[in-house]
Amino acid sequence: MSASTSQSTPTGVPAGSGVTEREARQVAEAARERDWHKPSFAKELFLGRFRLDLIHPHPLPDAEDERRGRAFLERLRTFCEQHVDAARIERESRIPDETIAGLKELGALGMKIPTEYGGLGLTQLSYNRALALAGSASPAIGALLSAHQSIGVPQPVMQFGTQAQKDAFLPRCATTDISAFLLTEPDVGSDPARLATTAVPDGEEYVLDGVKLWTTNGVVADLLVVMARVPRSEGHPGGITAFVVEAGSEGVTVEHRNAFMGLRGIENGVTRFHQVRVPAAHRLGPEGSGLKIALTTLNTGRLSLPAMCAGAGKWALKIAREWSGEREQWGRPVARHEAVGGKISFIAATTFALEAVVDLASQMADENRNDIRIEAALAKLYGSEMAWLIADELVQIRGGRGYETAESLAARGERAVPAEQMLRDMRINRIFEGSTEIMHLMIAREAVDAHLSVAGDLVDPDTSLTDKARAGARAGGFYARWLPGLITGPGQLPRSYAEFNPHGHADLARHLRYVERAARRLARATFYGMSRWQGRMETKQGFLGRVVDIGAELFAMSAACVRAELLRGRGEHGREAYQLADAFCRQARIRTEELFGRLWTNTDDLDRKVVRGVLGGAYTWLEDGVLDPSGDGPWIADTTPGPARTPDVHRTLR
Repeated sequence: MSASTSQSTPTGVPAGSGVTEREARQVAEAARERDWHKPSFAKELFLGRFRLDLIHPHPLPDAEDERRGRAFLERLRTFCEQHVDAARIERESRIPDETIAGLKELGALGMKIPTEYGGLGLTQLSYNRALALAGSASPAIGALLSAHQSIGVPQPVMQFGTQAQKDAFLPRCATTDISAFLLTEPDVGSDPARLATTAVPDGEEYVLDGVKLWTTNGVVADLLVVMARVPRSEGHPGGITAFVVEAGSEGVTVEHRNAFMGLRGIENGVTRFHQVRVPAAHRLGPEGSGLKIALTTLNTGRLSLPAMCAGAGKWALKIAREWSGEREQWGRPVARHEAVGGKISFIAATTFALEAVVDLASQMADENRNDIRIEAALAKLYGSEMAWLIADELVQIRGGRGYETAESLAARGERAVPAEQMLRDMRINRIFEGSTEIMHLMIAREAVDAHLSVAGDLVDPDTSLTDKARAGARAGGFYARWLPGLITGPGQLPRSYAEFNPHGHADLARHLRYVERAARRLARATFYGMSRWQGRMETKQGFLGRVVDIGAELFAMSAACVRAELLRGRGEHGREAYQLADAFCRQARIRTEELFGRLWTNTDDLDRKVVRGVLGGAYTWLEDGVLDPSGDGPWIADTTPGPARTPDVHRTLR
C-alpha cells in the first residue's frame, strides 16, 4: 500500500537486491487501476456506506444465457461421470491425454471465448459453475481449465488484444491449444519490481531471456502469456510488458515438472527462455502495461478459484451428511453429538455463503454494471480461507478414516473417500493467484483509496509543503462530508430491511442491520488507524489484514442474505435457505466481533520484537535437539540467463 498515488512508474528499476522498498511500491502502485468509473458495493462497504441497492434484488442472468449454460453443464457432468478417473489422476500424477482430448472435443477449453471465435460464449456465472463441477470430479482438471481461461491467453487477448491477435489466438485456444500464464520467477513472487526476465527489442521482434517458475499448464501448453521487462531505449518506453509466445519456439525449454503435496495432476513446471524471438505483433498492449493487464485480467479471473472452493464445500457437506448419519458412537449417529454437529453446521452454512458470494460476484461481472475488483478479491480471499477450514473439519469428522487415503480405504473394503486428498488439494488456494497475506494488502490498498486520494500527500514524506497544504484542504472538505455519515444509519432502526423478515422464516433483517452498523464501525476504525499511524499505516499489516477480514465477513453475510431472499422469491427452498443464511450470519458475527476486538488488542508489537530476536539468532538454542532432514542446495535456484541446462520435459499431448 503506497501513501501516494501520484508517483510515476520507474520502468528502469533494476531487478534483484537493487530494488528499494519505495521503488517496489511504486511499480505495484502504477499497475493498479486507479479510477472508479462504476459503483462498487465492497468499496462503499469499507467507506461505511451499506449500499444494499447495489446487490438487491439479486441480479439475474439472461434466460437464454442460463439455458445454454445449463445445457453445457449437463454435457460436462456426463463427461466427468463417464470419462474422468480421479483416482487414476491422483495415482499417476497426470491427467490422461484422452481425458484432455475429450475436454477439447466437449468445448471446455473455450467456455468463455465468444462463439465467433469457436468458443461456447458462456457467462462468468456458467463458467464458474462448470469449474466447480469439473473441480469436484478432479481438482487437477479444474486447475487446467481455470489456468487456461481465467489467466491464460484467452482472457487478456479478449480484453487487450488487437483484432488480429484475437483472430489468430482465440480460435486455437477455444478448440485445440492449451495456454499458460508466466509471471512468477524463482526470486520474484508478489514483488514484480524484481522481475528479471527481459525482452530486448530487435527490429520487428523482441528477444526474450529468463526463467519462469510455477508455470501452471506450462508443461503441456501450446501458447504462453509471458511477462518480461523491456529496457528503456530510444523509441521504447520500456517496462514490464505482456507477450503471447508460442511454446514451441526455439529457445523455450521446460526444464522441470514440479511435484506438490496436492493437485498432483497439475502440469506445472519451470520454463527457460534463451534468445527466444517473439514478433512485436505478439505484444499485448503497449510497453509497460503488462502488470496492469495482469491485474485487470484477475479482476474476474480470481472468481474461478472461489468457485471451485464452493464446489469443494458442497462435496464436503455430502460426505459429512452421509458419514455422520451412518457412523454411530455411544448409541447414536455421531452427527447427533454436539461436538460433531457444530462442525456439520459450519460446513453447511459456510458452503451456502461461499456459493452466494461466487454467484453474486459472477453475475455482477456478467452485468458489467458495477466495478467488482474488490468483490472478486474478497471472494478469492474468503473462499480459499473458508474452504480450507471446511476441508480440515471434514477430515476431523471422518477421524482416522479422514487421514487414510482413498486407495487404502478401498483396499480394506471401505468406501474410497478422498478426504485427505481434498485437504492437500485445498491448501494451495491460500497461495494461488495472490497469497492470503498479499490479498490482505491489495484489498486494504483499495479499501483506503478514497482516503489516500484526498490525504495521501499529507502522509507522504517526499511531498512538498505546498502540496501538503493543498492536500489538507482537500482532506478537510472530504472528511467534513464523510465523517457525520458514520454516526447513525438504518442499522439502528428496528424496522430497516423488513423485506428480509418474512412471516414463517428466520429473521435476516437483523443481520443486515448489523452489517450496516458494522460497516460504519469499520470505517471509523480505519480512519482512526490512519490518523494514529499516518505514513506508517502501510507497515501495520496485522491491523490492515483484520480490517479486510471484517469486510470479507460483512460481504459474505450480505451475499448470503440476498441469495436466501432470491431463493425464497423463486420458491426454491426458501425456508431452508433462510435458515442456512441465519446460521451463517450468526457464526460470522462472532468471528467479526473477535476481529474488531483484535484491531486494538493484539500482540503485533510483541510479535515484531520476537521476529527481530529470531532473525538475530537470539533463540537458536530453541532449535537444539532435532535433526534437519532437508537436503543441500541454495534456498533459491540460480536463474542466470543462458541456454537450457536440462532436457526439455514439455509434454506433447496425443
